[in-house]
Amino acid sequence: MILSCGDALIDFVPAKSADGRDVLRPVVGGSCLNVAVGMARLGAPTGFVGGISTDLFGTMIAAHAQGSDVDLGYATRSPDQTTLAFVRHVGNEAQYAFYDAETAARKWTYRPGSIPFAEIDAIHVGSTTLIHDQGARETRALIAATGGAVTISFDPNCRPNLVQDKAAYRAQMDDFAASADLIKMSDVDFDYLHGHDDYAPRAAALLARGTGLVVVTCGPKGALGWHALAGPVEIAVPTIEVVDTIGAGDTFQAGMLFALRKLGRIGRESLRGLSQAELRKALTFAGACAAVTCTREGADPPRWDDMAATWDRLG
Repeated sequence: MILSCGDALIDFVPAKSADGRDVLRPVVGGSCLNVAVGMARLGAPTGFVGGISTDLFGTMIAAHAQGSDVDLGYATRSPDQTTLAFVRHVGNEAQYAFYDAETAARKWTYRPGSIPFAEIDAIHVGSTTLIHDQGARETRALIAATGGAVTISFDPNCRPNLVQDKAAYRAQMDDFAASADLIKMSDVDFDYLHGHDDYAPRAAALLARGTGLVVVTCGPKGALGWHALAGPVEIAVPTIEVVDTIGAGDTFQAGMLFALRKLGRIGRESLRGLSQAELRKALTFAGACAAVTCTREGADPPRWDDMAATWDRLG
């Protein structure tokens, strides 16, 4: 099984009413929940770790996750309210306003002994959970509890409007990157964390200190990957008519983790043996999955039936 640990929330996304008025529509989201849903829809055994409320919105989140075959046995249900995010689009980028005080997601704690790590291939972490001290502390406890036996996937998925101390946040993200086997970030995240540094030198430094795979996604320009054995790889993504970019990066992450698992390269040691052809297939498949999500409103990742032909075509 692959676990995704972090945020689960409700996005209020822009929409139009029947009479043409601007309205906001509630849609289940949260980066780490989206990753779990994306993997489960493709057919990977997937669980979610994090806090989910028992309130109205939490019930929506649980139904959405379970409807996509995400195992919620490792999630913590509580009466604390659900995190809400209000979305607006600026160009092709979604911007968010979060209401996240004293929420189920923010108050989640790791329960020692609650996860049978011998049965887990990989754990994905990232996003808003890591911005606040408690979420970062509890996630570090989870990673430490694995004893290095599980692949750690990390996507900072930065939300600058929630960051109060950028220097401290950057140091915290560097700390999580140091413990990760697989790091994926968008070009926007890279710029926020590292300025306009060239991607390749930063990737080389991460690989030198033990990271297995580094990936930077660049929206419609495709994605770049670096691996110590496979070397650098650049892939293009399909040309589409974009409806909504919400969840695209999460879908890429889900597609990449699914592909690595399907290729038998999800384990820590097997990831280090990844070939260039396998890396190219994994990234290309992930980009194709993300493109499908961009043709839909909200974070709505594709299912295996949508992507099987693409996988087969990639050889």
